[in-house]
Amino acid sequence: MPRLRSGPAFVGLLLTFTVVMIGTTVPTPMYGLYASELGFSEVVSTVVFAVYAAGVLVALLGFGRWSDTLGRRPLLLAGIAFSLLSALVFLTAGPVPQLLVGRFLSGASAGIFAGTATSAVVEAAPEAWRARASFLATAANTGGLGLGPLLAGIAVQYLPAPLHLSFAVHAGLLVVVAVVVLAVPETVDVRPGARPRAQRLAVPPEVRATFVSAATAGFAGFAVLGLFTAVSPKILSDVIGVHNHAVAGLVVFAILGSSTLAQIGLRRLPRGVALDGGCVALVVGMGFILLALLTGSLTALVVGAVVSGVGQGVSFASGLAAVGSLVPPERRAEVTSTFFVVLYVAISLPVVGEGLAAQAWGLRTAGVVFTAAVAALALVALVALLRLQREPARA
Repeated sequence: MPRLRSGPAFVGLLLTFTVVMIGTTVPTPMYGLYASELGFSEVVSTVVFAVYAAGVLVALLGFGRWSDTLGRRPLLLAGIAFSLLSALVFLTAGPVPQLLVGRFLSGASAGIFAGTATSAVVEAAPEAWRARASFLATAANTGGLGLGPLLAGIAVQYLPAPLHLSFAVHAGLLVVVAVVVLAVPETVDVRPGARPRAQRLAVPPEVRATFVSAATAGFAGFAVLGLFTAVSPKILSDVIGVHNHAVAGLVVFAILGSSTLAQIGLRRLPRGVALDGGCVALVVGMGFILLALLTGSLTALVVGAVVSGVGQGVSFASGLAAVGSLVPPERRAEVTSTFFVVLYVAISLPVVGEGLAAQAWGLRTAGVVFTAAVAALALVALVALLRLQREPARA
């Protein structure tokens, strides 16, 4: 098969990254429909969502470094295969266990793509785009996550077959990008007999203080992402009284889109300023979400989504960069993986807890407790970061 040149290969990989990540959030506007059709509770809805994070972690830890020895293309094709299987499972989805399988497969595809596709995009970038390649990979990743609920919400609201059309279209797109990946040149020198290894987790002593502070801020930000991608459609319908699935998709897009723009647009901020500002934005965003829960204001919810997205994006990108800058290159992969483990625990467990609380106390009360807890975490991270930043000055 003829190989693509550098420019088209770069664009093709960005498109592939976006398409795969779109599939991970396509089910978001549909959780309410599944719940009414299959008769499961809010707890089950959040568990179905959280299984996605389990798939991410399994793939991230089990296969995260395989592309370094087996090559980028085989792992990219494996990620596309998992995403395609997920779409096919959802196309025929019936009982809850089938939904769990679909979400796990989707998470596995995202876990493989998180590192492999980012590396492939950077390595395939033409010289003129090399400096911006990592930021474009970030845009493809988070932007795809945001486009999933936006496009699926429109399809669910205004087009036929609300539980099937989006997955059918996505499956078709996956076939197209699989052909693109087959035509992309391999950027890794694959050595015969090389064996892939699982990713270790570790945090060296010299980076632990910064890691804990940055990971706490990241935990708060990703918990908010989990809330919006798993529960916000239910908040819209039951608390605010908006039953339009396209609006539900738009609200989720607001937080993920603002996160993407913040990571790219504010990347030149000093890391300390970015981390502190991200924590402050998370606290302010929680205030708007709390206002939305108490007053039923759609405007406050959207503003809260945008402000929280900025806080999440900035705190995530600057926290990861701050931790990575303190670690020797030979240990960067294991520390980065440990950081991502914290983040994907944050995107899943708190949301399940919110579902349990909603079943016991009601959705509004559970949401108030959740937003207060996230704001408190962000404040704890801010205080810890400010103390770390003062230490060199004291010395």
